[in-house]
Amino acid sequence: MIHAKFLPALLLLAGCATTDNTGPAGSAGAELREPGGRLVARAALSQMDGGVHVRVDASGLAPGHYGAHIHMTGRCDPPGFDSAGGHWNPTARQHGRLNPQGRHLGDLPNLDVGPDGTGRLDYHVAGASLRSGANAILDGDGAAMVIHVGPDDYRTDPSGNSGARMACGVLR
Repeated sequence: MIHAKFLPALLLLAGCATTDNTGPAGSAGAELREPGGRLVARAALSQMDGGVHVRVDASGLAPGHYGAHIHMTGRCDPPGFDSAGGHWNPTARQHGRLNPQGRHLGDLPNLDVGPDGTGRLDYHVAGASLRSGANAILDGDGAAMVIHVGPDDYRTDPSGNSGARMACGVLR
């Protein structure tokens, strides 16, 4: 039997131990795979003050620069990953930080991969929320993280001229 004086502390600890990330302060992640199923990157999103932090860690890719974007639908049907839809764009803007009429919130910096085949992208999406509010990434149909075959030019609407989708992961 639990003594009544310990009940508030136990309830507090139980709340801290939860793995339910459905609240506004949660996190989400994805494994990004090529059409054949090979894992090439992992994405982690975390709710932070003023937005969502996105981190992508890649390995086993050819050296180079790759467009990386949050896409609006949580589906990754190979081979072309078209099921992920367009870039996540809740503010109805154009593409690219260099586009005078842009940028939509799904635009991320390029993923730069070094000679060892690894790369990392760290970026804060200001004004976004992970699970609630007008600019929620994980809305009713979810979202996906996509890596493209070429670099994003940061201005061409709607895709940054980054080419085909080479890897995709559903954010959960």
